Amino acid sequence: MTEDPFVAHRSLLFTVAYEMLGSAADAEDVLQESWLRWAEVDHAEVRDPRAYLVRTVTRQALNRLRSLARSREDYVGEWLPEPLLTSPDVAEDVELAESVSIAMLTVLETLGPVERAVFVLREVFDLPHGEIAEAVGRSAPAVRQIARRAREHVAARRPRMEVSRSEQQAVVERFLAALRTGRLQDLMEVMAPDVVLIADGGGLAAAALAPVHGAEVVATLLTRSDRSAFETTAVWLNGAPAARVESGGRPAAVSLVVENGRVTRIYATANPRKLTRLDELVELAR
Repeated sequence: MTEDPFVAHRSLLFTVAYEMLGSAADAEDVLQESWLRWAEVDHAEVRDPRAYLVRTVTRQALNRLRSLARSREDYVGEWLPEPLLTSPDVAEDVELAESVSIAMLTVLETLGPVERAVFVLREVFDLPHGEIAEAVGRSAPAVRQIARRAREHVAARRPRMEVSRSEQQAVVERFLAALRTGRLQDLMEVMAPDVVLIADGGGLAAAALAPVHGAEVVATLLTRSDRSAFETTAVWLNGAPAARVESGGRPAAVSLVVENGRVTRIYATANPRKLTRLDELVELAR
C-alpha cells in the first residue's frame, strides 16, 4: 500500500504549524483538525497532496492564531515559544535550525497572523507566491508586498546568530559550568555586558515579569538559587545546543544566543505547561 500523504508529510506539516504558532500543543491540535478535513476529501481529485495539505494546515493555523490573540494579550509576564527537544541533525539544515530557534520564533510573535504565515511559507519553505496566496486568501501581488514587509520587519529584529555549532556548544558549556558554580564573576565573564534575560513562567512558576538587562543584574539573578538542589543538563532544543536546568525540583528550558564568543540573550522557559515535551524527541522537516 502507498503511504498516506498526510502521514508521509506529517513532520513537514507539524513544522509549518509550529513555526506559525510557537506552540507544539497548538500545532498538534491544528494537525488533528487538518487530518479530519483530509479524511473527508476525495484524494484522487487532489493533484498535489503536499501543497494541498500545507494550505490546509496554514488555514487552520491562521484560525488558531486569531483565536489565541486574546489569551496571549492576557498572559502573565513574558510569552516565549514552547521549546522542543530535537536531534543535532536539525542543525545540519542551517535555515531550518534558525527558523525554529526560540530567538526567531520570538521575533515572529511580533508579526500579524497573515504576515507570519506568509513569512514562514515564503522564507522558510520557499513556496511560490501564488500557492501562498491560496493558503492565506490574498492575491499573489498582495502576498509579494506582505512578504517584503514581513522580511524587513524580521530582519530589523532578529538576533545575529552567525556562529558555528562548535562555538555555540563551547559557549553553552562554559555558561552551564559557571551556572553550576554559582560564582557571579564566572557568569559575568561568559555573558556580554548588555546581555538580556527573558523568562516565561506564565504565572505558574517564578520568573521575571519583564526582560532583565545587563550582565551584573542577570548574573545576580541567576546565582540566587540554592546550589544544593541545582542540576544542569546540556540538550538540543529547537535545533541548537541548549540546557535543561532544575532548581529545587522546578525545571526550566534555557536557550542562548551567542555572538563573538559570549551570551547575548537568554531565553528561560519555566512555565510547566510548556515543558511537557522535553523527554520526547520531535522530528522537524522542510
